[in-house]
Amino acid sequence: MRNEVYTPEKLEQVEAKTRKLIDAYKSINNKLKLAYTENYNLKMALDRKNEELLNFRNQDKIAKIVSSISGDEKSATDLKIKINEYIKEIDKCIAYLSEEL
Repeated sequence: MRNEVYTPEKLEQVEAKTRKLIDAYKSINNKLKLAYTENYNLKMALDRKNEELLNFRNQDKIAKIVSSISGDEKSATDLKIKINEYIKEIDKCIAYLSEEL
């Protein structure tokens, strides 16, 4: 290993480069944090949209089941009410399980 003399100018150059690297690191780190936050928000929005879509599909299926049932209007209405009660209870269970995760 050779002995080098570090002049004040050389040390200032090293310090300047080090400051630039630190600034670049901080900038990139902030951008990464923003990207993580945006990613999380987008995942949450996607989950909400998927849940809305699932609820819509369930309502559509219920309507098809009720309309395909032969019988009087009262029994069809009673069946629709009962199915809706089941769906609400299932939605509560899903919400509870989602909170636990």
